[in-house]
Amino acid sequence: MFLTRLLKPTVTASAHCDLPCGVYDPEQARIEAESCYKIIEKYNASSDEQFKTRAIVIKEERAELAKHHIDVLWSDYFKPEHVQKYPEITELCWKAAKQCSKVKGSLDLAEAKTLLDMIDKIADVWTKAGGPQATRVAKLAAARA
Repeated sequence: MFLTRLLKPTVTASAHCDLPCGVYDPEQARIEAESCYKIIEKYNASSDEQFKTRAIVIKEERAELAKHHIDVLWSDYFKPEHVQKYPEITELCWKAAKQCSKVKGSLDLAEAKTLLDMIDKIADVWTKAGGPQATRVAKLAAARA
């Protein structure tokens, strides 16, 4: 008992994956936003009230996950030198996070499409800033080419 108390960490650190792994990709946010888009389509096509209730809950979870992934990119990947070179990234991430909240509270397909477009703009900056090379492991086929 004394030993476990003695060895227990006094500080807890956390990251998007509970380990600062260095893997960042806007595709994570895009997949969650695509889920929102598809869920809204399915919601609108359904007359099953139970399905619609479940769809809303899942869409809200996915929108929150998209927001989380955008926040992680902004706070953990993009550095001051990125902001200096690509000053638009600050507003892009801020507006995209706000858009996630709109999608979370809406069943408007246009809001979900707007979020997808915003994430694509973030992805463009991430790519220009060297994101794929800096944060991703090369695929075997790409490594051979």
